[in-house]
Amino acid sequence: EVQLVESGGGLVQAGGSLRLSCAASGFTFEDYAIGWFRQAPGKEREGVLCISSSDGSTYYVGSVKGRFTISSDNAKNTVYLQMNSLKPDDAAVYYCAAAALPGGCILMNRYSNYVDFWGQGTQVTVSS
Repeated sequence: EVQLVESGGGLVQAGGSLRLSCAASGFTFEDYAIGWFRQAPGKEREGVLCISSSDGSTYYVGSVKGRFTISSDNAKNTVYLQMNSLKPDDAAVYYCAAAALPGGCILMNRYSNYVDFWGQGTQVTVSS
């Protein structure tokens, strides 16, 4: 059974940090790009960051550059999203997604139907 399970969300004050995890199972981890997306109430879902063995790290949105980083632990089939200097505008449900290589990071952000698997999401709340 394919699973992407996010964890690490919660409530944090503005300026604080959180680390989200996306644990993958049921597919060959190295053959997929893993991306983080977020959706705030009343807003469209937007891509945040992506990582893959072929593309490295790809930023989808400029507002997180210098604050968010993505990393991968292939031994644990887990991707992490380190979020520092959080702002109220970062509050959203964060989802991880997987798309097959090649081209996974670029294509999953352009075409939502290119995503093969989605996680269930984890809530991030940032208080001002």
